[in-house]
Formats: sequence, C-alpha cells, structure tokens
Amino acid sequence: MSRHGRVLVAMSGGVDSSVAAGLLHEGGYEVVGVTMKTWDYETSLGGSGASRKQSGCCSLDDMNDARAVAVALGASHTVVDIRDEFGGWVVDRFAGDYLAGRTPNPCVLCNTHIKWAALLKRADALGCEHIATGHYARVREAAPPEVPAPPSRVGRGGAGRFVVSRGLDRAKDQSYVLWGVAQDHLARTLLPLGGHAKPEIRRLAAEMGFDHVAGKKDSYEICFVPDDDYRGFLRRRHPALGDLAGGPLVHVETGEVLGAHDGYPFYTVGQRRGLGLALGEPAYVVRTEPATNTVVVGPRSALAARALTLDGVVWGKTPGLEGAGGEVEAWGQIRHRDPGAAAVLRQTGADTAEAVFAEPRAAVAPGQAAVFYDGDDVLAGGWIESVPAPPSAASRDGAFVALPTL
Repeated sequence: MSRHGRVLVAMSGGVDSSVAAGLLHEGGYEVVGVTMKTWDYETSLGGSGASRKQSGCCSLDDMNDARAVAVALGASHTVVDIRDEFGGWVVDRFAGDYLAGRTPNPCVLCNTHIKWAALLKRADALGCEHIATGHYARVREAAPPEVPAPPSRVGRGGAGRFVVSRGLDRAKDQSYVLWGVAQDHLARTLLPLGGHAKPEIRRLAAEMGFDHVAGKKDSYEICFVPDDDYRGFLRRRHPALGDLAGGPLVHVETGEVLGAHDGYPFYTVGQRRGLGLALGEPAYVVRTEPATNTVVVGPRSALAARALTLDGVVWGKTPGLEGAGGEVEAWGQIRHRDPGAAAVLRQTGADTAEAVFAEPRAAVAPGQAAVFYDGDDVLAGGWIESVPAPPSAASRDGAFVALPTL
C-alpha cells in the first residue's frame, strides 16, 4: 500500500523522467509509468532512412529504456498512442504557423493542449490521483491569506490557485513551457525535479541503478523533426511550397529589392544565416509577408521593439488583473532561453494583453510565447500576436527616436 497514492509518470526514456519516477517511488508513491507515442520518425524523415539522433522521445529504444526503469522500480508500464491527437493539434498548428508567417512553439502547444489532457485521461482510467513529468519547474497551491489582503494591481492574488514557479536549476528551468497548463490540471501535477540541478539528476540516476539512461544526452530538437531540419519537414508536408521560391528580399528601410528567397515559410524573425546577401553589414529577417511572399530584411537595429500584444493569455498566479485596463510590473521572457527584461503587463480582455518593456528587445516573433513572472512565479503567458512598430524606426546605433506607448 503506497503512502501517497498512485501517480502516473510520463516516461520518455530519458534521464529526467526516469529519475522523476525514481524519486516518487522513494517518496512513497505507487508509480505507474506511461510512454506517449506522439510521432513516427520515418514519417518525419519521409522514409528516407536518414540517421536519427538520440532524442529521448518516441523511438523504440527510448520506449524500451522507459520500460526498463519501470521494471526496476517494480512499476507497471504502458505505451499510449496519441499520434492522432498530437498530429491534429501540434503538428498541424506548427506547419500552419509557418505558412502564416509566424514562428511556432510546439512544446508549449503540446503541454497546453495535448500532453496534460492525455495524461489525466489515462490517469483517471488507471485510478491514479496524480500525474508527474520530468520538467525542471515547481508547482504549488498558493495558501489562502490569513487576513484579507489589501487591494493590489494583481487582483485577488494567488489564494487558492496553483502556481508554476521556476526550477532551482536556472539553466534547465522549464517553467516557460508550462504557462498554458490549466488550473485543474496543475492541481493534480507533481514536478519532482523542480528542486534539483541537472548534475544531481545524473548522479541520482546512477545511484538508482539506471545506468542505461544516466549518461543519455538531453533532447533539444522538436520530437517530430528529429533531424532539426524544419524546412525539409515543411517541404515534405507541403510540396507546393517549392513554388514560392524566387520571392523578393526587401530592405526594411529603403524598400529596395535586394535579391530572391526560397519561400517565406523558410525564414524566421531574427534569422541571419542563409540570406545570401552582401550588404557591408549583417542583415537579419525583420518580418515575413505571406500575402506577397516577401521577406523583409534589415540591420540588427531594425529587430528592436519595446511593445507586443498577446492573445490566448492564461493567467497563472492570479486570475487576472481586475479586468481590462489592469496592469502590473513583471519580468517578461519572449523566448525560452531569453534572460528576460522588466515590463509592464496590461490586461486588455479575458484572454488578451499587451506589454511594454523598459528596454528594446531583439527579434520579438509573432507566434512565439511570451511569459511574465512575478519573482520566480509564472504570472501569465500568451502567444505573441503582433509587434507594434514605433512611429520612427530605430537608428543604426540602436537609440530609439520614438518609443511606442500602449
């Protein structure tokens, strides 16, 4: 009889999820392991037979590694095929975002719309009270205040809410990809690695006898693009994209056509390599314009922006900012590995917001997620919808002539 009940652990076959299962087992939980099959490598690689990198996800070897850990713990293990739901939501959105001139973030989409829901569905079927993953983040239920809190710009605070926080290991922190997980899902979530650093996890794996995963490489590529070639993936999925080759590369400041490109979906904001331009200074993709198959390029200073708008906003630590017009100072990240910067976040609707950063940020890309923190706690996150341009373009030395206000 377990002391804390049954927990369904998502086990990819990597070191992180293996140690997460081991820690929960040592902590008195009855562990039930599950590996989710999200995609076929041969489908991703077009049946080319190209070599696969070790991914920690979806391959037969990874599933066998996960099963071996479960057996060592005396836990049951099952493989769940979620390719249909994953492909219909994550993969279709991934391709659709590129076709719309946006830069997608499939990991956030998967966590928000697929992984947690799939885990909870299987947890209910198996009589598991909790689910767990190997993410480097923390989750807690915010304790109700003992006395009524004074009015604040962040509404009623976090009382009675489940709050995602940064993991102890800042280099591995994954709170950024968990901003969209719903409150009722967080209520049943355990994140046992949040208080550990990566070197410690590898040491624990060896101590637990998981030698076959202790030295396994981390996975950084997208699970359904195992060769890291998203352009090849798009071409295989949409062969007609080849017809877009030859569209104009246009300078953001002069409007001059500088050359031709391979098709706008194959370029992302901030990209420098592969433009084939010699301008006397580095050129970067500033934006793409799908309607005209145009890729707009310019100097690094043209990437700078202070403002952005968000949709699909999910409020974390607080249920909102007391309605439209409420605002709060926060720390905002515009990419996973972005160190972040101070910003003012303003709610504009039930699931929309806008933000102004204290300093210009480089390469703010529509389609990516922006996450805002109150200290280490996730305050809110959402999808970058647009990047309002300042009335006057940034000068080449990086100093703004005019800055946007929202």
